[in-house]
Amino acid sequence: MNFEVIFFFLIAASAIASAILMVTQRNPIKSVLFLIVNFFCLALIYLILHAQFIAIIQILVYAGAIMVLFLFVIMLLNLGDETKLVEKMSYKKSIASILSGVVLLEIMIGLGLPFGVGFSAMNSKAIEIGTVESIGKSLYTEFILPFEITSMLLLAAIVGVIVLAKKKF
Repeated sequence: MNFEVIFFFLIAASAIASAILMVTQRNPIKSVLFLIVNFFCLALIYLILHAQFIAIIQILVYAGAIMVLFLFVIMLLNLGDETKLVEKMSYKKSIASILSGVVLLEIMIGLGLPFGVGFSAMNSKAIEIGTVESIGKSLYTEFILPFEITSMLLLAAIVGVIVLAKKKF
């Protein structure tokens, strides 16, 4: 078996475990921390697929900015441990868990992952697509007009927020 496939399965198992732990935690802070672990596992999967730019954006935007926002909201709401939760999973939750596991297994079999179809089968052009250089080159050559229009819209939104938030004297 290829090293990339073994590494993928280790990361996928840790991503699934962290997602399950995130959902089953009673403490919301621990739940957010397991979500951060899940985001890092997803970034590693992007690195296996040679999408370096998306992996870095995943860490910076989601694991960085969004999770800090979640933690601040949880701390501001002062959410404590929920003591009213039932200890055992209900009948419907266990059926939903089994069905989601079956669907995950079907997706993996459909992609051919358990049978050794590795990621090294990608051609060299597919490996170059996810790099920062190729994204920057296409962004500033082919898509320069939509990029500039988006930057102007964001600038107008920032000015609009400042005008609306400014106190009237």
